[in-house]
Amino acid sequence: MNILIVYAHPEPKSFNRGLLDRSIQVLQEEGHQVVVSDLYAMGFNPVASAEDFRERRFPDALQYDREQKHAHEHQAFAPDIQAEIDKLLACDMLILQFPLWWFSVPAIMKGWFDRVFVNGVVYGKGRRFDAGGMKGRRALVCTSTACLPGMVESDGLLAHLDVNLWHLLHGTLAYAGFEVLAPHASWSIHYTTPETRTGYIEAFSLRLRGIGQEAPMPLHRLDEFGADWRLKPGIAPRTNGHRRPELTAE
Repeated sequence: MNILIVYAHPEPKSFNRGLLDRSIQVLQEEGHQVVVSDLYAMGFNPVASAEDFRERRFPDALQYDREQKHAHEHQAFAPDIQAEIDKLLACDMLILQFPLWWFSVPAIMKGWFDRVFVNGVVYGKGRRFDAGGMKGRRALVCTSTACLPGMVESDGLLAHLDVNLWHLLHGTLAYAGFEVLAPHASWSIHYTTPETRTGYIEAFSLRLRGIGQEAPMPLHRLDEFGADWRLKPGIAPRTNGHRRPELTAE
């Protein structure tokens, strides 16, 4: 496969950097082609602005999503955006690697989505979920956190990890049409031993060796929803990261 890794960590001596380097090695050993967008090292600009377009459809007031569509149709994106779009469209699998900050991705990665997941390519004109622009491709989230695993269970202090990542797994990747694999996490990075961190790296390496055979997380098809955009009668909601679990009170 052609694999694009979008990586967001500012420290070159970090656990995440070691995990990235090992991931590249393993994927290449398995015969995959690997391209990396190291956002901090690239100095990637996360701020969406009028400067993202070499020509404008609406010059008097910025309508960012509509300008994206126009730029796609007229090859008018700024070079840094077009380069990332080209990488995205060339990949068979997208891997996102980042430390979990405030229940989300670092700001630099959020800006990458804002500027690169563009209207007219990734979404728009009915492109969403199983009809999304990235249909036929896979995506995997690899994150690290300082918390303990029990803190992100269903009854944990911080809610289930899938709920924490709902906006990313469902609202970004699945919406764009990716087949989304179960997320991968490494725990309590600042408070564990070097041996444990090495174990995390090897566990992810083992997973990557079989990544082409993994089944994606279940996802509702668009035709399972009615005209009111609610599930049709008789179709049970998913209870994993692709549909928010119902909150219950004991």
